[in-house]
Amino acid sequence: MSSEKPGPAAIISSRCATRERGWYTVETTLDHFATITYAVPPERVRPLIHPDFELHTVSIDDDERALLSVVAFVDRDFRFRRLPWARWSFGQTNYRIYVRYQGQECAWFLGTTLASRFVVVPRYLWRLPWHAARTTIDARYDAAAARYEHYSLTTRSAWAAAELTLDDTGQSADLLPGFPDLDTQRLVLTHPVAGYYWRTDGRLGSYRIWHDRIHQTVGQARHARFGLLERLGIVGADEASRPHSVLIQREVPFEIYLPPRIVYNRLHP
Repeated sequence: MSSEKPGPAAIISSRCATRERGWYTVETTLDHFATITYAVPPERVRPLIHPDFELHTVSIDDDERALLSVVAFVDRDFRFRRLPWARWSFGQTNYRIYVRYQGQECAWFLGTTLASRFVVVPRYLWRLPWHAARTTIDARYDAAAARYEHYSLTTRSAWAAAELTLDDTGQSADLLPGFPDLDTQRLVLTHPVAGYYWRTDGRLGSYRIWHDRIHQTVGQARHARFGLLERLGIVGADEASRPHSVLIQREVPFEIYLPPRIVYNRLHP
């Protein structure tokens, strides 16, 4: 039997084919799915992750860089699979660092803003680092041109206020700086299915998701500011409008496998 480690393309295929059928599975469609990625010095983010995790770094102009993304979208028809008649829609923004854990590419979540009163459920029942917000995504998609003619995000939140205006080229994503090939790029940026985070009680938590292959177009940031990244010293106001990359997709079918689990009971140091 071969002991050869599967490559990025095989891992993506396996992740797309693997779905769960639990009682608490959530189904939703992510509309106006935008991923704004920054390449930053690793020392800016290393203290924020659990010491058992390894940063995924890339080399850009001979400098080592860690990658983190702001991921904005609208949850449309958010529902539990067993209760399909109860549906909600709301804006959401995730802040995630790309890491490896036990040899697997995954995402470390700094946290999430959720424009719904139901944010109290994940925050207090499962101790997820989710925060209340008021979010407006103003997006107009030109179907004939297959691109957005306008995309803007405004989030009012004490934890992570955000401003974002994007242009969409309509061109398929090509190889981005720092990646050796497109499959590795897709695996790292768009196909981490396990997310880890510091719970609000200081323990290490995790949950898993599913989505099919993502086919994004390339965007450009006309204006961006992210209060959380400024406050943590990760991306300053003068850097926010110059991201490593901007990728956009009109909609993404998505599943979340709940409840989250506690990985370690050891508290945040």
